[in-house]
Amino acid sequence: MAMEVREIALVGAGAIPGALLRWQLESVGDHWVGGLQVAAESDLIANLLGCFCMGLVIAIRPPRPRLTLLAAIGFCGSLTTFSSWMLELAHAFSHGQGHDAIGVLLVSLVGGLLALVGGFCLVRLGERAFGSRRVGSSNGATRR
Repeated sequence: MAMEVREIALVGAGAIPGALLRWQLESVGDHWVGGLQVAAESDLIANLLGCFCMGLVIAIRPPRPRLTLLAAIGFCGSLTTFSSWMLELAHAFSHGQGHDAIGVLLVSLVGGLLALVGGFCLVRLGERAFGSRRVGSSNGATRR
């Protein structure tokens, strides 16, 4: 029971800043991207940023369950926005902007994958450049 409460608290603690950042991205301006309104731009930024952060989290070795709950599930989960992204694309299709919607879809999917790989590679390069920052005990075990 106590573990469940801690897990819920970690997800919630990550979700709040993720949701606040997502909300603030809506105010990036009144720009148009590929014919879609600013919501598509903020969705794209949120999704790419979330994918990059997810790449950072999953690259850290050894896996950190608490960090996964806080950052990957809480923060990235509330920052990224699949449902509103789909709503914007459906809106674009219904208003004759199908080509623009397909462009945003492809940029989001390919860009999201590249952002995730970029975050992952950044952590791995940092590990190589600076060495692992693990604290070992006297028997050589690694603490988290």
